[in-house]
Amino acid sequence: MAKRLMLITQNIDDTYTQLIKKLAPDFEIIVGKDKEIWEPRAKDAEVIIGWKKGLEEVLIGRDSKLRWVQSWSAGVNNMPLRQLSEKNILLSSANGVHAYPISETIFGLMLGLTRKIHTYVKQQQHKEWHHAHMNLELHEKTLGIIGVGEIGQETARIAKAFRMNVIGVRHSGKPNENVDKMYTPDELHEVLPQCDYVVITLPLTVQTEGMFGSKEFKRMKNSSFLINIGRGEVIVEKELILALEEKEIAGAGLDVFIKEPLEETSPLWNLENVIVTPHTSGSTEHYTKRVIEDIFIPNLKQYLKEDYQLRNLVDYKKGY
Repeated sequence: MAKRLMLITQNIDDTYTQLIKKLAPDFEIIVGKDKEIWEPRAKDAEVIIGWKKGLEEVLIGRDSKLRWVQSWSAGVNNMPLRQLSEKNILLSSANGVHAYPISETIFGLMLGLTRKIHTYVKQQQHKEWHHAHMNLELHEKTLGIIGVGEIGQETARIAKAFRMNVIGVRHSGKPNENVDKMYTPDELHEVLPQCDYVVITLPLTVQTEGMFGSKEFKRMKNSSFLINIGRGEVIVEKELILALEEKEIAGAGLDVFIKEPLEETSPLWNLENVIVTPHTSGSTEHYTKRVIEDIFIPNLKQYLKEDYQLRNLVDYKKGY
């Protein structure tokens, strides 16, 4: 009897490969990031870990064996969600794997803007000794977290060490122990005027695309800072640039953009009140370990028992 097939389209340590083989002895397991390794057998795969461009062909045809995809990333907006849904294929994301590195980046950006670290780094390059009118501090300010998932919850927990007032926005409105008051998305305009810092941790969906534009920036304080580590398309970028140029908001820390790499002609590169990072907020030395050990292995055990209540199971109607 032919073995079932599992593709792991990433390079992982052989220790993990052997562990997976031990857990799933009925599967043949193909491991490797290079297309030449996985492409010849893709049409026979029942399980795929890590979606790659070109795998869409697996979804074409009635004889597809694909039953479960474990995404290597938290975001799934670049995947063929409609086709996966139509085929009733399980999709689980790597949501949660980024909570530590991204929350660290959020506070790096917040502190950098507040204490003018980015300004001083530029001054250092020119051996310029200038105070730069730095007079702000983070402690006891109000932080608004737009999207209180795993990342938002970790950010809220850290914020309490700075004695911050934390308010949140989440689809369910469900409370969280480190969020002083929770709102729903339709109350966003009530939230924004309260915030000294607005942190966007949202996925890209039909509902979140273009969620932040000129109306939202006008609702924010002139002294407030915007941090976006979610998706670039959540913000209307040209309207953000105008809000920054006209000092409608004090500044922004941006890790994600509508077009990446950020075009050299973008005004965001040269604005004094902006910190640009190249979509690296989720980068960490522990990424593979967390995806495999914390998400995929527990999900694999469930899948093999035909219990499909997987961790981070994507709701196709919501898009995440």
